[in-house]
Amino acid sequence: MAPTRRKFLKGCFAAAGAAVLGCLGLIRPKAKAATTLPPDPHIYGDPSTYGTNSPRAPRYLELERSGELARREQTLWAMLEKCRLCPRNCDVNRLAGRRGACSTGAEFRVASHGPHFGEEAPLVGRRGSGTIFFSNCSLLCVFCQNWQIAHRGDGRETTHAQLADMMIDLQRRGVHNINLVTPTHLIPHIIRSVRLAIPRGLNLPILYNTGGYESMEVMRLLDGIVSVYLPDFKVQNNDLAVRFFNGARDYVEHTSAAIKEMHRQVGTLRSSRGAAYQGLLIRHLIMPENTAGTDEFVRWVVRELGPETHVNIMGQYRPMFQAAQFPPLNRRITPAEYNQAMRWARQAGLRNFH
Repeated sequence: MAPTRRKFLKGCFAAAGAAVLGCLGLIRPKAKAATTLPPDPHIYGDPSTYGTNSPRAPRYLELERSGELARREQTLWAMLEKCRLCPRNCDVNRLAGRRGACSTGAEFRVASHGPHFGEEAPLVGRRGSGTIFFSNCSLLCVFCQNWQIAHRGDGRETTHAQLADMMIDLQRRGVHNINLVTPTHLIPHIIRSVRLAIPRGLNLPILYNTGGYESMEVMRLLDGIVSVYLPDFKVQNNDLAVRFFNGARDYVEHTSAAIKEMHRQVGTLRSSRGAAYQGLLIRHLIMPENTAGTDEFVRWVVRELGPETHVNIMGQYRPMFQAAQFPPLNRRITPAEYNQAMRWARQAGLRNFH
């Protein structure tokens, strides 16, 4: 049926209005994430002008000045052609849009960003941690407490320029760090965005907030880029890792090696005026019936990293997502289980734990 004259005129006016607004920059087409290697380095400005001479200035500023950050970025992008960003080594061409275990191709999503006050006290300080929650994950815990983001991939498709905007926005809001939550599968994107933000004044410590299942090749490329590492060490048994982490049969070996490399790079946690600017803080979640192997974990920390290592032994486990299908993960821990974990930490000789 032919449109009425009123409907026809209404459509014409709507189209004309959209065209005018588009010219004014008020309506923009949805930006697509880059699917090729980054463009020439001139888009990042003059690296000789970046940063500060402060001894606490993040080392990524010097890496950018020297050209090393650009070289590492190119190496990371090349790793996406047969993806090996995490130990799963999915070997798919994510630059061509293929997706591996993390369900992420060339594009990426951000679930939220803003000052966060729920992290450990040295990371929050007085003004909060500048948290950016990335969508999707390469570890995929069955008890994930952020499963809507990590498993379902809730979030908004984001460009590198928009991610750089988030970093600058957080810095302007006075946070103490840029806290990258679940960054493992998106390292090339993150480094590119950091490089876009540096000419605009980015100079906050970068905090790498990870489940711990990391590639040593990538860890070495992050040396000097990350100032504070915040890894989990979830379980001490690979048979459990296979069940709980989507078949990650080598979780213990890779997480152990990655955390030791993090410690080598940044050392023990160091703070100034109540906020950490460099170092390692390990998280470990107590699970029912000592499923996480807390007694083994605390001994490992003291043996491999030293008793001064900062550790958060967390007692807030809740049976979320698919945990009901994996007893004894189908219940909270008891006060007795929490107290036993604290005794193990003291007996092992840990000095900086809570």
